[in-house]
Amino acid sequence: MTDRTAAAAASREDARALLDALPDTLPRDEILAINSGGSKSDVHTERSYEYNGWTFTLPPGVFKPGDTSRIVHDRLLDGTIPVEGRSYAAMGVGLGVEAVIAGVLGAREIYAADVHPDSVAAAAEHYARIVGNRPDTVFRPLVSNLFEEFPDSAGLDVITFNPPAVSTRTSDDPTVVRNVCVGAEIVLRFFDQIVTRDLLAPDGEIYLVVSNTAELKRIVGHGIDAGFRPDVLHRQTWEGDNCQAYLFKLSRHHAA
Repeated sequence: MTDRTAAAAASREDARALLDALPDTLPRDEILAINSGGSKSDVHTERSYEYNGWTFTLPPGVFKPGDTSRIVHDRLLDGTIPVEGRSYAAMGVGLGVEAVIAGVLGAREIYAADVHPDSVAAAAEHYARIVGNRPDTVFRPLVSNLFEEFPDSAGLDVITFNPPAVSTRTSDDPTVVRNVCVGAEIVLRFFDQIVTRDLLAPDGEIYLVVSNTAELKRIVGHGIDAGFRPDVLHRQTWEGDNCQAYLFKLSRHHAA
């Protein structure tokens, strides 16, 4: 066995140990209690959102970021998720906070992607107003179901995704379903499209937020089977419930 083969085998063993240590999916009643009411009840109204001194206007149908989205935003802003000089895809970009942060920090290329046209339009408006035209950054707002509209030549260095992967349908409102509880399948397709179309640069990184309101072990296990090594960058809990949210960094097994 070569050193490279041994290192790859050890990496896979570490990944499986991480997977075994993750919590099981919460029971349905707990998931419903965690996802009841809150900001989702006003999604069909115009609202505003403040982050890092910036003000964002949310048209009806565009979701306001919650606690798990802020995990991503904070780690982009503090450099834990490095985007300067890199090609970056903000998947499910919503109102555009991730794109704005990446623009301010000097990403080389930014794909602001969402399946919802009004969200992409809102992200583009916020980017233009807050970041403006940067000569060293190409901004690409894109209405896309996952990576369907991405060019094959994307070669992404960084991808972030806070998927609507809650395992229990929490509402009959299709807007809430689209943003919260599509289920694990959307993340499985996310991994499969990256691999099938080879969209990630050789040393590229995926940053994925998933909690135990989703099929956490199934999702991370699929990522491992697709050839990625997961590491936990952040784990968040909340007083009063059993929800645990994880920010995973996933890189290829052969990456250094």
